[in-house]
Amino acid sequence: MSLARQARIGRLGTRSASGGIDLVPFVFAALDGPGPLGRLVCAVDHKPKRHGRLRRLDNVAAHPEVTVLVDHYEEEWDRLWWVRLRGTGRQAMGDAERAEAIAALVAKYGQYRERPPVGAVLVIELTAVRGWSA
Repeated sequence: MSLARQARIGRLGTRSASGGIDLVPFVFAALDGPGPLGRLVCAVDHKPKRHGRLRRLDNVAAHPEVTVLVDHYEEEWDRLWWVRLRGTGRQAMGDAERAEAIAALVAKYGQYRERPPVGAVLVIELTAVRGWSA
């Protein structure tokens, strides 16, 4: 899990209402609890979007089960690794949870210090973690 916590980007897999799989790159932060595996959080930020409402939020509302993949590749194959995290996604509940998530994202990503996210916050309560490293 420590490799996943340090990763700068992941890929978020969600399932649409019609059953299709959507995969998008995303930035995230890891938080402790409430379960033993903790949570991942991400937020809708100021980067340009095609639509006001993101499909990933609609997907999670329809099917909360999500998968996140973080990985590292380089030509030196003895440095390869990946971590797959599965969990249940939902929008942040309440101001305290939202503030905790935004603070974690601001601490991890310098780009957010000047302009913290103001959009919806997605919380993924982790249920399974698997990984591999060379």
